Amino acid sequence: MKRFYELGSSIAQFAKLKKNVHFIFEIYRYTQIYLPMFEIIPAIDIINGECVRLIEGDYARKTVYEDSPLMRAKQFESYGFKRLHIVDLDGAKAAEPLQAHILKEISEQTDMIIDYGGGIQDANDVDMLLEAGATMVSIGSLATKKPTLFGGLLSSFGGDKILLAADVRDNKIAFNAWRERSRFSVFEIIEKFIPAGLSQFFCTDVQRDGRLEGINEKLYTDLRKAFPNIKIIASGGVSNINDIKLLQDIGIDGVIVGKAFYENRVQPEEALALLK
Repeated sequence: MKRFYELGSSIAQFAKLKKNVHFIFEIYRYTQIYLPMFEIIPAIDIINGECVRLIEGDYARKTVYEDSPLMRAKQFESYGFKRLHIVDLDGAKAAEPLQAHILKEISEQTDMIIDYGGGIQDANDVDMLLEAGATMVSIGSLATKKPTLFGGLLSSFGGDKILLAADVRDNKIAFNAWRERSRFSVFEIIEKFIPAGLSQFFCTDVQRDGRLEGINEKLYTDLRKAFPNIKIIASGGVSNINDIKLLQDIGIDGVIVGKAFYENRVQPEEALALLK
């Protein structure tokens, strides 16, 4: 699956350069055949090399899980998941990626599509993480603090490689490991980067993340209405299988599931059954 995604991404970039409409249509058809319409994406958050889950992004309220990130990734792949969301929480706090070695290990020993976020500051970081095995990188704080730089990364690497991490608290963008809140709304920040090539983003409701209390239905409904042609991945609050079904009904393109898997609130088999 990772090779299918990377091949399709490369060909799509070539098609854009050639401005070949028929070729672009063929790529669209290709992605509909080989890539799922709705994605369920397990999450691995890392602190000090360990799998953890935080509550509302609070580093003081963390749960450490027994499995190593690699073991957990292999387990997710064995269930049948095709994609993985890795968050370098150490890197997010230090403002530099610190878990590339773990990313490389997982990439070399699984065939999962991996998006990786945490601490990314410039094009060198993006290059390094893609080289280490990420299929795409997710960037949050940089989009708020240095929007011109983030827009440049989108233009340089393409919307298939750069995933906006639109983390929100009361609909305002949260950044710097969720410790600060911007004056900009999530809608404003997304609108700002569409001209630069933004084609996908995930949105985490920080106040629900890790609480297992259900998703923010209104937020995702409003985002879907506002951005009907952009890929939206929901994150934060999934508490049971019905939350995932609700996101499908709303028309969201995917969901990141973390604590609900780790605490056995959602069984992998029942989640994957929704994709059949």
